[in-house]
Amino acid sequence: MRAFLIVILCLAVFLAGGCSHVASRPGEPEASGEVPAPDASRISKDYGAPVHLADLDDSAIDESSGIAASRKYSDLFWTHNDSGDGPYIYAFDRKGGERGTWRVSGAKSRDWEDIAAGPGPQPGQPYLYVGDIGDNGRDREEIVVYRILEPTVTGEAANWGDSEETGPAEAIRLRYPDGAHDAEALAVHPTTGDLYVITKTMSANKPSGVYKLSAPLNTAIVNTLKKVAEIRMPSIYPSMITGADISPDGRRVILCDYLYAYELSLPETSGGEFDEIWKQDPMIVKLGPRQQGEAVCYRLDGRAIMATSEKRPTPLIEVESKR
Repeated sequence: MRAFLIVILCLAVFLAGGCSHVASRPGEPEASGEVPAPDASRISKDYGAPVHLADLDDSAIDESSGIAASRKYSDLFWTHNDSGDGPYIYAFDRKGGERGTWRVSGAKSRDWEDIAAGPGPQPGQPYLYVGDIGDNGRDREEIVVYRILEPTVTGEAANWGDSEETGPAEAIRLRYPDGAHDAEALAVHPTTGDLYVITKTMSANKPSGVYKLSAPLNTAIVNTLKKVAEIRMPSIYPSMITGADISPDGRRVILCDYLYAYELSLPETSGGEFDEIWKQDPMIVKLGPRQQGEAVCYRLDGRAIMATSEKRPTPLIEVESKR
């Protein structure tokens, strides 16, 4: 209870603009390691307890801001750092082992916030999407999502200090239809290839917006996103969504903030309309202690939720489904 009250009080001061110790950057509160108890009625019964599988070995990963399950290798994941790093993506396995570093060819890294896996222009080929979508100052005229073919991981390299080069990145340039927003969550539908950006808000009275770009994604123009929904999380944080993913079967969405993950499931009565999912009530999935949780995804088989955290040591967390 004491930890809960401390978080509440500090958050209240932070939302009023007067707490300088809550965030390492604007909009990013430092977690104390103790997680306030959620509303028990909103906790999902579909998942077991979170398991801390490992800490990531690669010391270069010090602000894991996104995570995506490889579509080529069943035990491999991709991540990237938050702003301040170069345009690099990092591969690691279920034991936290380093599997290589790649520089994303032709990409810039202003404020990378999330990574997703999904289809692309070449049928049957897996792609990675890296979201340069952060905008703490809400002053960007456009944001960018970089699309690359998922690199081939060939085994353990002799020197992990060296980086390889990805294939050329395609820049998918985006603008919002209603002015600039800060966003840290990106998702790509596993079959349609539709792209989603979920915004982050600091207002207790304002929901997050869900913005969509339907496939095929045009790299020749600045695309205007379409707002398809608004959502609120059942948390003490006001819709501060920091990560997202869509399950491999396309029927569930996992979101996270600094405290928990939240799952939305597509009802059987949806008639195949995926965007009905944003109207569902999110259920809480506990992820365990994280220093600054900004990354969440589904495992390749869709039967577990994976998460990392900013700050080192960087944990790899797995929450298995009971279904």
